[in-house]
Amino acid sequence: MSAALDPQHRSGVVAVRAHRHRAGLLRPFVTSARRTEAVEYVVVEVELEGGAVGQGSAAETIAVTGEDAQSILTTLTGPLTTALTGARGSLTELSALVAGAAPGASSARAAADVALHDAWARDAELALVELLGGDADDHLESDMTISLEDPAVMATRAQQAAEAGYRVLKIKLGQDIGEDRRRLDAVLEAVPSARLRLDANQGWQPREAVSIISAFEADGLPVDLVEQPVAAADLAGLASVREAVATPIMADEAVWTAADAHRIIEAGAADLLNIKLAKTGGIREALAIADTAHDAGLTCMVGAMMEPRISVTAAAHVALAHPAITLIDLDSPDWFTTHLPAGGYAIESGRLRLCGGPGLGLEPLAAADDPP
Repeated sequence: MSAALDPQHRSGVVAVRAHRHRAGLLRPFVTSARRTEAVEYVVVEVELEGGAVGQGSAAETIAVTGEDAQSILTTLTGPLTTALTGARGSLTELSALVAGAAPGASSARAAADVALHDAWARDAELALVELLGGDADDHLESDMTISLEDPAVMATRAQQAAEAGYRVLKIKLGQDIGEDRRRLDAVLEAVPSARLRLDANQGWQPREAVSIISAFEADGLPVDLVEQPVAAADLAGLASVREAVATPIMADEAVWTAADAHRIIEAGAADLLNIKLAKTGGIREALAIADTAHDAGLTCMVGAMMEPRISVTAAAHVALAHPAITLIDLDSPDWFTTHLPAGGYAIESGRLRLCGGPGLGLEPLAAADDPP
């Protein structure tokens, strides 16, 4: 066993550095809650005493986590740098310092925790997925998100995704169910073989959700799941939807921690859980959610918001490290006008595989690259 894999192995953090970036999108990303044309994000580096340097990133996600790029940078260069610099301990102990250093700043904590894990895996000369107990040769099928647009535009985007090899499409839905149905019909006319994942982004009331999903079922639409149809806080409403329909229901905004996962499971509110590192605040909490789901017989998706390649590569390693995680939604870097840094993972015919190399398998992203 490598010393770095020994749970008792200890190392020290000698430096934490952070720099801000901005990347444009090839096309606007539109949901019922927001429209995004460029992504502001922060990259953080953690350097261990042996010289290994890991990197993590956090994107501005004000509508979800309440953090903008400046607050993320401030958290990383403030309390998280203070907590880590000069600290010495096991990976578990150092990760716990990250978890406790900035309550509420889940994206910033996730970035620092990923950087710490990347550095630790690089020090061990292992892929992060191997450090977490998974197989670097595994792969999973990803979807491509079709954002909220006019039906004709969504049909075109769906056709483009199919031509790129994606067989599963994640469809963003809005507030007008009649228009949403026209959107779905247009997508399926363009790509009749597609499987659909529908994301309502908390947009429906429970009775409305039951009516809408039941109509999709009656018409035989190829819907694999519906994501967060009702408000995140309404677990009773979510449970009532799940009980009334045959289509699997996935919780997203309702699950941030393993404690949330327990509450969702106890309420019978979901068939699947969507794990996002920007919500969990780090890798250990993400895996704890997956453990909770596994113990209850539920499966999980690992997803991302509109996040850069570093964040999505970390999510891919986590997804491939746990048996409860069978689905991924990790297409966001394909929306970016730049594809920095190099390495990490590749998606071929809709299937994601890791590219190899220690840690995340990514080249360093310098402060001068992809500047604001």
